[in-house]
Amino acid sequence: MDRLDAMAALVTAVDEGSLSAAARRLNRSPAAVTRAIAYLEGRVGTRLLDRTTRLLRLTAAGERFVATCRRVLGELEQAELVVASEQAAAPRGLLHVTAPLLFGRLKVRPLVDAFLDRHPAVQVRLFLTDRVVNLAEEGIDVAVRLGHLPDSSLVAVRVGQVRRVVCASPGYLAGRAPIRTPADLAGHACIGFSQAAGSEVWSFAPGPGGRGPKHVRMHPRLAVNGAEAAVASAVEGRGVTRVLSYQVADEIAASRLVLLLEEFEPPPLPVHVVCPQGRLAIAKVRAFVDLIVPKLRALA
Repeated sequence: MDRLDAMAALVTAVDEGSLSAAARRLNRSPAAVTRAIAYLEGRVGTRLLDRTTRLLRLTAAGERFVATCRRVLGELEQAELVVASEQAAAPRGLLHVTAPLLFGRLKVRPLVDAFLDRHPAVQVRLFLTDRVVNLAEEGIDVAVRLGHLPDSSLVAVRVGQVRRVVCASPGYLAGRAPIRTPADLAGHACIGFSQAAGSEVWSFAPGPGGRGPKHVRMHPRLAVNGAEAAVASAVEGRGVTRVLSYQVADEIAASRLVLLLEEFEPPPLPVHVVCPQGRLAIAKVRAFVDLIVPKLRALA
């Protein structure tokens, strides 16, 4: 049995979540997919998947092995496409993209739709998550990332920036003590993101003339683990919250929320489009990056 073919069957089974779904995608029988995985398990001498009639679950060894399979198969695809001058041909094949959850839903997903309309021979898997994905291990072609990037071998193109903003509804602010410096937050209800400690620290720039503390410890009456919930509660007048600027752009434009302490905002966070070294030589990756980079810059 061809080892690379068996590796592709294993990765497809993990991605699809079942042997039968993998068989349909690969146009094979479930028995053929089962034999391919058994062949790999025989070669490495350990079980890679725990299988039931409804569930596939990677073993610890399987997680490590699948990560290597993704890297090997990705490098092979890249080599084949480059040698075949794929970069000069029409984009085709499966493209894996990841982005932060809310930013991806609001900003990246519409661009994926536009890309699919433009390139009918491409399929896209868009993985939205707020965790930092290892692109090589998880087979990702392109990622959109918020925040400062560590030194790495990734190719990165800066496309904009987002601000960390404090805001509240006009209804909440009416009749309450004004918020002119970060110190004024102490007397206000806070909607935060801290789930464990019961308090969280908001950091600020010194502001004009060095006014205001650099750090303020907040004690949220309400703590949530998602920006959408914090924004919704702020709109309803439950308190002051701190989120990223794109997360409240519509609410600010509609005057449902008001920006506070703008002159005390810390430096903005950069937004990058990143991909592994060499992937830009592949037509589908280059075409997607060429589409989203100017579009995201226009949104900044």
